[in-house]
Amino acid sequence: MNESHTAPSIHNWRDWVGLVARLVPGIVFLYAGITKITNIPLFVQNIRAYQLLPELWMSDILAYILPVVEIVAALLLIAGLLTRGAAAVTLMMLVVFIGGIAWVWSQGISIDCGCFGTGGEVSAEDTQYPLKIAENLGMSALCVWLLVRPRSLFSLDHTLLGGGVPVSGDALTDDDFDDDPDH
Repeated sequence: MNESHTAPSIHNWRDWVGLVARLVPGIVFLYAGITKITNIPLFVQNIRAYQLLPELWMSDILAYILPVVEIVAALLLIAGLLTRGAAAVTLMMLVVFIGGIAWVWSQGISIDCGCFGTGGEVSAEDTQYPLKIAENLGMSALCVWLLVRPRSLFSLDHTLLGGGVPVSGDALTDDDFDDDPDH
């Protein structure tokens, strides 16, 4: 049976994993986006602390765009609407964030990551680079799950697109991961 054409089920563990994979990055990115968008001047300073962008005006533009993208992607993930696309955008942001954190760590720059609207210089012992990279890798794994299998419980994708429209849309089906064909 190809599950991609059937309704998500509370009896299917993969549908529960999909729900968690949507909600964890969705809630984190919603909170992060809101904290950034409510204090753009502080977020501009946080971006500049990374010392990555060659021009100051780039930090200003990024400070206005990034929180909006985070909030939109987060809302889509939480709602389970356009799940695969929202997961792809979120994964791209996470990869960039991991790269930025690795960059400042490799350069000996001591800053708070600025993930939640706070940031700036901190003492070297107060940096949390390994923890932040691990958190971002964990959320990246959840986004990869959604790229492979975007179907989940309480998702608007299934409600709006209907059961007859394949939600997974790629060569892999749930049968490829199915240990028990009778569920």
